[in-house]
Amino acid sequence: MKKLVCRICTVKLVEAAYGRAWWFRLVREPLRLGMLLMGRIYGVRPGDYEVLSEACRSCPRLVKLELKERSALFRLLNALVNPAFDRLIERLLTERERREAEDFAEKAVRGRK
Repeated sequence: MKKLVCRICTVKLVEAAYGRAWWFRLVREPLRLGMLLMGRIYGVRPGDYEVLSEACRSCPRLVKLELKERSALFRLLNALVNPAFDRLIERLLTERERREAEDFAEKAVRGRK
C-alpha cells in the first residue's frame, strides 16, 4: 500500500475558489473529468493508497499521483496545464485560505482530520 503525502489540500483550495469565483467550476471541472477519465483508461485504483483521513478518500490527487507515474501523456498535459491552473487558483485565494489548506493536509496525512 502506498502512503499518501500531501503538502496542501486540493479539496479545501477548490472549495474556497468555488466560493470566490462562480466561473472557476467552468475551468476546473472539465480538467478534473478528463483526469478521472484518463485514470479509468489507465486502470488507476486510488484505493492503493493508505489514506488516514476520510476527507482524503475521494481526493482527485490520488488519481493524479498515479497518472503521473503511469502516463507520459498525462505528464505532458499536466506540465502544460498545471502551471497556469496554479497561478489562477493562487490569484483567487487569500494567504489565509492557503495556510488553512496546508494545515488541513498536514493533519489529514497523519490521520487527525
